[in-house]
Amino acid sequence: MPRRRGLFIVLEGPDKCGKSTQARLLARHLQRQGRRFIHTREPGGTSLAESIRRVLLDPRQKVDPLAELFLYEASRAQHTREKILPALKKGSWVLCERYSLATLAYQGHARRLPMPMIRTLDRIATGGLRPDFTIVLDIPESEFAARDRGRKLDRLERESLAFRKRVREGYRRLARTEPGCALINGRRPLAEVHAEIVRRVDDLRR
Repeated sequence: MPRRRGLFIVLEGPDKCGKSTQARLLARHLQRQGRRFIHTREPGGTSLAESIRRVLLDPRQKVDPLAELFLYEASRAQHTREKILPALKKGSWVLCERYSLATLAYQGHARRLPMPMIRTLDRIATGGLRPDFTIVLDIPESEFAARDRGRKLDRLERESLAFRKRVREGYRRLARTEPGCALINGRRPLAEVHAEIVRRVDDLRR
């Protein structure tokens, strides 16, 4: 793994957990601090990866679980090499919505693909890059319907309640076993969740 100087922070969690909202709030906090950073997402973050994202989330597509895994890892390989690593090498922080943990939760725990295979493919796709800190926002699967404000659901958001339960349980297990993870209760008021995230991020380099 090439030497890097920036800090790599990832926000994770099940659909509708508030991840994107909290990422925007954290980006605003980093901006006020004068921190040099980029805010990106997965799948996506580059032109090619965004094209793959459209395929993966298109509700009209019927995607085989193994093909789904390869598409996510292809997107991640492009994103990592084109955007994340160059930013880290320049000393910028990287704030990313989802990364490798998402694949372990969704394709591993929820789709039930073999974890060793996923970890091997992910290690190849990322070149061994791991986040310095991962925030996992936890909400019960019952919150999904409550937070769905009538927006058209993508392919993964249309999955069954049983699938969402497996995703949540996967995230909870991973947050407790993977290094550098913090499990945060995402059901609390927005400002309260943001305050905890800010405190944990500000503690990273003290």
